[in-house]
Amino acid sequence: MNKELLEALEILEKEKNISKAVMLEAIETSLITACKNHFGKADNIKVNINPETCDFAVLAEKEVVEQPEDPLMQISLSEARMMAPRYEIGDIVQIPVESKSFGRIATQNAKNVILQKIREEERKTLYEDWHMKEKDIVQGVVQRYLKKNVSINLGKADAILNESEQVKGEVFLPTERIKVYVLEVKDAPKGPRISVSRTHPDLVKRLFELEVAEVRDGTVEIKSIAREAGSRTKIAVKSNDPNVDPVGACVGLNGARVNSIVNELRGEKIDIINWDDTPAYLIENALSPAKVICVVADEEAREAQVIVPDNQLSLAIGKEGQNARLSAKLTGFKIDIKSETQAKEMGLLDEIGLQYETDEDGFVGYEDGYGYEEGREGLYEENYGEVYQEDSQDDDQNDYQTDYQDDIIPE
Repeated sequence: MNKELLEALEILEKEKNISKAVMLEAIETSLITACKNHFGKADNIKVNINPETCDFAVLAEKEVVEQPEDPLMQISLSEARMMAPRYEIGDIVQIPVESKSFGRIATQNAKNVILQKIREEERKTLYEDWHMKEKDIVQGVVQRYLKKNVSINLGKADAILNESEQVKGEVFLPTERIKVYVLEVKDAPKGPRISVSRTHPDLVKRLFELEVAEVRDGTVEIKSIAREAGSRTKIAVKSNDPNVDPVGACVGLNGARVNSIVNELRGEKIDIINWDDTPAYLIENALSPAKVICVVADEEAREAQVIVPDNQLSLAIGKEGQNARLSAKLTGFKIDIKSETQAKEMGLLDEIGLQYETDEDGFVGYEDGYGYEEGREGLYEENYGEVYQEDSQDDDQNDYQTDYQDDIIPE
């Protein structure tokens, strides 16, 4: 038994995840290469390796002839019968080759063949491991800035966070640990080339999967995400269990779960809304925290007309149009928002056939419900109270999360 070789192969298999069979094949190739360098050719060389004991033998197959013309390929009958009397003309004799007799150059070439195979297998294994992590989230350590790109160490491999995939305003310090989304893994001569992102919407999705058990096991499903990295994200969630509140599960007790994700995203605001299969209700939810009078959605044209109270128009549109823009991305509808006054002047309310009553706090009830279905009367007054009215005056995300949680999540 070749204990030294066996132990070396087991160490390689354990540390670098290179199988013993692959390395034995590399050793076989290296021995044949060494024979070719030593003898000039190796067409008749055979290598036998026992995978269990790692014992190996190098054999030269020679044809038995009367008078050998090529001593590398032929052997005389007299010499063959000295080895075994049974040999006749035309038989093949296997003669052991002493690998120790190989010269320095042949040995060095054989060594290089083995080392090259180790490097190739290590690179191949590393690529396969990281290719499986594509479209997933990983944690890395910031190493240094390469001009405007960031080099991140992921353990056995390094990744590049390109400038285009960085959140505007984020600055990283060496040795700082950050979570990144694996965009793409390419095979390269020097190892896998890994591209990562901090701006991709799926980064938020993966963070929720890590933080929220209900999302991880599929009880709560993230149906849609709209993100403007570094500023605000809206996600629409749906529960597959009637006993589980999807928004409450994502927010967590006292906002613990969502705040953990906000901290990882360095203060990026996150709005969590309920998914609804009816486009009008989904658009209404997406425009929160603004109150909505009615929504009329055209599913074929993917367009929606939204009417809001006058004092909610700026909140529905958001700063620089962000709330409306994110709502449109989230729902996939082109959303046209009009105030109550604008809708009256344009005759939209009469066109919809919506009968309504108002007071100083907004709309209280409707005869025809929501302009889409009946039974939506007084939704905000009944469920949300003063939450959105308060936040319309002070658009602070922390206040919004607290108020939203206190109002939506049951005790």
